[in-house]
Amino acid sequence: MADITIISGSTLGSAEYIAEHVAVVLEQQGFAIQILHGAKLTELSAKGLWLLVTSTHGSGQLPENLHPLLYALTAEEPSLSEVTFGAIGIGSSEYDTFCNAIDILNQKLIALGAKRIGEVLKIDIAQQKIPEDLAEIWITEWIAQIKTR
Repeated sequence: MADITIISGSTLGSAEYIAEHVAVVLEQQGFAIQILHGAKLTELSAKGLWLLVTSTHGSGQLPENLHPLLYALTAEEPSLSEVTFGAIGIGSSEYDTFCNAIDILNQKLIALGAKRIGEVLKIDIAQQKIPEDLAEIWITEWIAQIKTR
């Protein structure tokens, strides 16, 4: 069983690249990782540690590959009180819906009882040439927070 389940949502692949990059960093720190690109609720355990990595699509929506997850979370309202999670969003600050998808997921998980570790990382692809670099800095700090729990 994975120590951390990484859930990525992407339209053009940027969130997948970031998810795979932070997975390598986590594995180097000794964590067992499961990556689900476009996870469905039935694939997830209602306890454990999740890391959400998603882009924002269109006018602030989740990428299509995460629509089934959000729909199931909304329809079934499972208890996620035994889930802790981290959150990374990517988007462009040129839009007023900057990183809205990660905000939607963050709010939904908290409403279902999950507890977030650390702050939400919002990567502005209009400003950050290599988004993986910022994610790597954040994930190192996140790991430290996990280890002190």
